[in-house]
Amino acid sequence: MMNVTPLRAFNDNYIWLIGNGRQAAVVDPGDAAPVEAALAERGLELSAILITHHHHDHTGGVRELLAAWPDATLYAPAAERLPAPGAIALKEGDTVSLPALDLALQVMEVPGHTLGHIAYYGAGMLFCGDTLFSGGCGRLFDGTPEQMHRSLSRLAALPDNTHVYCTHEYTQANLAFCYAVEPDNTALLNYMKEVAKLRQQDVPTLPSAISREKAVNVFLRTAEPAVRAAAQVEAMEELNEDCQVFAALRRWKDHF
Repeated sequence: MMNVTPLRAFNDNYIWLIGNGRQAAVVDPGDAAPVEAALAERGLELSAILITHHHHDHTGGVRELLAAWPDATLYAPAAERLPAPGAIALKEGDTVSLPALDLALQVMEVPGHTLGHIAYYGAGMLFCGDTLFSGGCGRLFDGTPEQMHRSLSRLAALPDNTHVYCTHEYTQANLAFCYAVEPDNTALLNYMKEVAKLRQQDVPTLPSAISREKAVNVFLRTAEPAVRAAAQVEAMEELNEDCQVFAALRRWKDHF
C-alpha cells in the first residue's frame, strides 16, 4: 500500500516521501538528512527523485542522495538548471513511470514562480512545488502574472478530490491574507479554525485538496465579485480581467 509522508526540512519546507513498504520516491529534497533518516527508519530503498524547480531548498539534497543511492533515477524540469548530471529532463505531457511504486505521474508545465516550474499529477495526487499553496501561490521570481494565473487555472481544473502536496507550511499565513480579501467567506472561516487547531498541535496542514482550494484560496477565486471588489480597492483601479485581479492580489500579498 502506497503512503505519502511529509518530511520536515529547514524552517517550513516539506519533502514528500512516497513509499510502499519497500521502495520510495521523494519530491523536492532540499536536504538529504531527513530523507536518509526516513528511509532508514522505514527500511525503504530510494528509487526516484522528482524535482519541480531549481531553487536550492528543493534541490540541495539531490547530489548527496544520489551518492548514497546511485541506482535512483532523477527527474527534473527540462527548462531549468538540472540539479545533477544524468537527470531525465521533463516537459509538458511527459509521463514519469515509477514501476517500483506502481505509479505513473503526468508532467504539467506550470511557469510563474520560476519559468521552468513543473508539477506531477497522477493517482489523485498533485505535487506542485511552489506553484499552488494551500490558501496561496508562489511568488513570481521569474514568471509573469499571466503565466502564473494560467498555471493556477490549469491546476484548479483538476478533479476536485485531487490531493494537493505543496512544499511549504504557509497555510496559516496565507489564510490570514485570504481573510483580508474575502472576510465573509464561510468556508474560509471554517478552514481557518481547522488550521489553527492543527498548528497548535504542530501537525501539518497538508495535503489540501483542489475542492478546498477553490473554496478558500483567493488566487483561484479571481472571478468572484467579492474578491474582485477587494482587489480593485487595493489597486485603486478598475480590474476588468481575472488575470488583472490575480496580478493585483499577488502585489498585495507581496507586501501583506
